[in-house]
Amino acid sequence: MKKKLLFIYNPHAGKSKIKNWLSSIIELFVKSNYEVIIYSTACKKDANKIVIDCLSRDQYDLVVCSGGDGTLNEVISGVMQTGNHTKIGYIPSGTTNDFAYNLNLPKNMPKAATVALNGEEFPCDVGAINGEYFTYTAAFGLFTETSYETPQTTKNILGRLAYVLEGVKRLPNWKSYHMEITIGDRMINDHFIYGMVANSNSVGGFKGLAGKDVLLDDGLFEGLFIKKPQNVLDLQGIINDLLKGNLNSDHIISFPVKELHLKSEESVPWCIDGEFGGEYQETTIVNIKQAVTIIRNSEESKLLIKV
Repeated sequence: MKKKLLFIYNPHAGKSKIKNWLSSIIELFVKSNYEVIIYSTACKKDANKIVIDCLSRDQYDLVVCSGGDGTLNEVISGVMQTGNHTKIGYIPSGTTNDFAYNLNLPKNMPKAATVALNGEEFPCDVGAINGEYFTYTAAFGLFTETSYETPQTTKNILGRLAYVLEGVKRLPNWKSYHMEITIGDRMINDHFIYGMVANSNSVGGFKGLAGKDVLLDDGLFEGLFIKKPQNVLDLQGIINDLLKGNLNSDHIISFPVKELHLKSEESVPWCIDGEFGGEYQETTIVNIKQAVTIIRNSEESKLLIKV
C-alpha cells in the first residue's frame, strides 16, 4: 500500500524559487512510495483551508508545505483545527524562514524535502493568541508591522534588508502602549514600544533575540518586553542591552511563560509569525505543549542528505 502525502506550496514565497525545484521534489516524494496530492496556494489563508478540507475528508501520512513562516503557520493551524495528528514537513522558501533555523533545515530545497521524508519526528509546542494558533512568535510594537506591510516584491529583491529598511523608516513615528501584563501572580504596568512572546532561536532573521538555548518542546514561551525610552540615553541603553544579550535591565523585561494576559487602553495590532494577526485591547496567550509533530533535521538525516 502506498502512503499518502499532501504537498502544499506557495508559488510566490521568497523569489519563487520553488518553481525551479518542483519536479525534483515531487520525484523524491514518489520514489519514497508516496501517493502525492499537490496544491498551490492562491491567496492568504489558502493553505489553512486546503489542510482542513483534505484532512477532514481523507487520511494522510504526511503533510509537507513549502513557503515562508506564514505558510507553515497556516498548515500547523489547519492541523490543530482538525484535531488531526498528521506529521508535518517543511521546505522553507520564504524571505527569512525563522522557524526553519530552529529545525536546522537546509536552504537547498531538495535537501529540505529529503529531511521531510527521513528526518526526526519532533513534538513541538504551539501557541494560541485569543484562540488563534501561531507557530513561533506573537509580537506588537516597533518593527512588527514591517513584516506584513513590506510588499512581497521588495522582500524578494532585498531579502531581510527589506525588513530593516522598512522598520527604520518608521523609527521617528514609534508608538508606545500602556499595558497591564499578568503572569500568574505577577502584574506589570508600564508603557512598551515592543512586546514579544516567542518559541524560537531566530525572530525576524535575528538570532538570540528571545534568549539563548530556547527549547521548542518545554511548554514555555520566552516573553520579551521593551519599555518606552524617555530620552536618547534610554534609547542607547536599550540598543546596548539588545546587542549584549542583556534581556533583563532597566529597559527590558524578559521571562519564561506558559500563559499570560495583556490589557491595553487601546487596540494593539499584533504580528503573528510574520503576518497581521488582528487588533486587541485584551489578549490571552497560551502555550500548548508538544501539540504537533514536525520533522526536523537530525544527525542521521544530515548524513543522509550529505549536508
